[in-house]
Order: sequence, then C-alpha cells, then structure tokens
Amino acid sequence: MFNATGSMFGLAYGDALGAPTEFLTVAAIEERFGPGGPKDLTGAPARVTDDTQLAIAVGWALRTVSEAAENRPGRRLSPQTLEPELRKRFVAWLVSPDNNRAPGNTCLRGCESLRQGLPWQRASIIGSKGCGANMRVTPVGLLPGLDLADLAGAAQLQSAMTHGHPTALAASELTAYATRLLRDGTPLAQSPEALRQRCADRRRTYDERWLGDLWRRSHDADPVSFIARGWDECAAALDGLTAALRHPDRQADPCQATGQGWIAEEALATALYCALLFPDDPVAALSRAATSGGDSDSIACLAGAFLGAVHGMPVWPAIWLDRIEYANQLAALGATWD
Repeated sequence: MFNATGSMFGLAYGDALGAPTEFLTVAAIEERFGPGGPKDLTGAPARVTDDTQLAIAVGWALRTVSEAAENRPGRRLSPQTLEPELRKRFVAWLVSPDNNRAPGNTCLRGCESLRQGLPWQRASIIGSKGCGANMRVTPVGLLPGLDLADLAGAAQLQSAMTHGHPTALAASELTAYATRLLRDGTPLAQSPEALRQRCADRRRTYDERWLGDLWRRSHDADPVSFIARGWDECAAALDGLTAALRHPDRQADPCQATGQGWIAEEALATALYCALLFPDDPVAALSRAATSGGDSDSIACLAGAFLGAVHGMPVWPAIWLDRIEYANQLAALGATWD
C-alpha cells in the first residue's frame, strides 16, 4: 500500500491545497474557489510551504542517522547523533533561496540561533507552542523499527530545537505517535482515545536524555511540572475533539469545533477532526481542511499525512503525483520507509 509514501505525499498535497487559503475567511475562500473550496492542485508545480520543506528536512535527517545506525550494530537513534543532523538540515533550509514561503517567526529565530552555533537548548524559543514543530514531525512516525521511547524522544527533540514550550513538545510526540498508529493499522476512529491515553501515560515523564536541562528556562519548579503543562493542554484539545465528534458537521468550518490550528495542540486536533469527517474520502478531507478560517495549510497537511498513513499512495489522484513540488524527495523518503 506504500503507506509511508502516501503519508509524505498526503502532507504535501494538503499543504499545497491549503497554502492559497491561509489567512482567508471561509466566505473569501469559497468566493475564490467555489463552493467547498479548493479540490485540485494548481501551479506547475503546485507549490508547498515551509511545512513540507521542514518535514522533508526532518525526513532526510532521520534517514541519514538511521542508515548510519544500521551500519553499526547495537547503535540506537540518539540525541547525540540526531541533533547535529537536524541542525544541519534546519540551517540549510534557513539560508535556502526557496525559504520564501512566509515561514513562522519561531522557526526563523530558532534556526538563526542554531546557525550561529548556540546550544540547541539556548536556541529554543521556550515560550512558543506554534504549530511549526508538529507540522514537520510526521516522518518520525514513519521510520520503521523505531521503538516508542526513541519515537517520543526524537519527536520532542526536533520540536525543542525551535519550539520549546511543553505543549509543542507533547503535541509533536502525539502527532508522530498518531502517524505510527495509523501506519501500523490502528483504525482512524480509535486514534483520539489512543492519543488521550498517551497523554495520561506520559504526563509525568520528562526525558532528560533527549531534552537535557531545557525545562530550566521555564518558570516551572521542576521538570515534571514543566512537561505536565504540555500534556494537560493537549489532553484538553483532544477532549474538545471528542466533543466535536459527537455532533460532526461536514459543512461547517472545522476551526469552529476544534480551534484554528495556529497553536500546536489545535493543529493536531483540527487535522484529526477533518480526517475523521471524511475517513474514506481523503481529497474531501483536505478540501475541508483548506476551507477553514485558521491555519489552513498546516491543518490540511497534517490531515493528509494521517490519511496517507491509513490508506497509502493509491488513495491520492494519480495525476497529482507529477504536479507537486519536491515530488522526487517525497518519493525517495517514502520508498526508504516502505
């Protein structure tokens, strides 16, 4: 089924559909694209945003480090091996001429500090829980053979290098975990409860191996209090998702139900909501996500990553394959993990 490839392309397709509608009202979107909003890619190629660019950066970092580990028996993915590769990829993105898609200020500030050589704990924007970190984390959930402890650590580390708020860390882990569950066959309908249980299980776990002393930059008294704040906010967002699913409305702006998605926990919840509204019609799910009053490209890219992980590559229109920007890189990463 090529689920990893389907997830990577789904992320990019959602990003491309949502990019032209970001910052627009639903009424303005429908006036421009017609009832129901965008349903097809536009442009040659269809351009994505920094969400896809940075997801690809995380993907290449993971591939490089995991391939090196395969050649050294007994070596696990670790912060010592992953951080330098992530730093290199993030800095390359920062200085790339293609970094012209109105990226978030937190990503820019954090990556600039990494470029200057600051330790990542000092580069991190400790107060930011913007959605920029969990937009790029789904490749962590696609990496085969990664145990859940290292999945959690890698997901939180890639977030913390720019977005250091505990909710950004928890949401990134949940996003990667959801991708793993869906790729491995967990029914989509069961994912909200699985994520809610993850919040409860992980609430008091601060992984010093991966995060070091990051928590000391906060106002919290100890590392457990620091990380618990993030899990509690994510749990509240998932409670909102569960409430919205009791009376789902395919016609209404999804942001009215689960949040606008500018912050990490809302991006996760609203993307899952869109996916669950149209579990067997991923293109409709992306169109609904793109036709929203919030961070439409981010919501749609996560919805696409989730549904691609469920259904694999065949679910996407075949004619989109050669029309999306970075198709060769998406295909190369997906093929490695499939």
